[in-house]
Amino acid sequence: MAHYTTVVVGTDGSDTSYAAVERAAAVAAGSGAALVIASAYHPDDGAPGAADDALKGESYLVHGWTPAEDSLRTARDRAVAILPADRVTTTAADGGPVEVLLRVVADHDADLLVVGNRGLGTLADRVLGSVPSDAARRSPVDVLVVHTT
Repeated sequence: MAHYTTVVVGTDGSDTSYAAVERAAAVAAGSGAALVIASAYHPDDGAPGAADDALKGESYLVHGWTPAEDSLRTARDRAVAILPADRVTTTAADGGPVEVLLRVVADHDADLLVVGNRGLGTLADRVLGSVPSDAARRSPVDVLVVHTT
């Protein structure tokens, strides 16, 4: 097995993404690597509510909350069951899933990107593209596609 120093994995809050998080944590544990769990989101400027009013025109991160925080908390809990908590970090960023994952890989100088296979295999995904296939094609580092479906 290759020795990795930093592993990045994405989560969207789905059960399949949590399976990818657990596999990424196991790979990180086996390599002595750090794990960065990332989640992409798009602010919903049109939705009414106190949170939206408070955040209009500001970064979600200034307030310490993003629409992705709940899924990141759950993913972190699953990862720290496998890997020491001091080796697990989370990050949320505005943007599409592949763009965010590749940005996190670059920002953290990661050497492995882990994605679930959800989205591979349907005709629409072959025509339009999917997160796992786009990530594997565009990533500058090794990509592990975890069988999660």
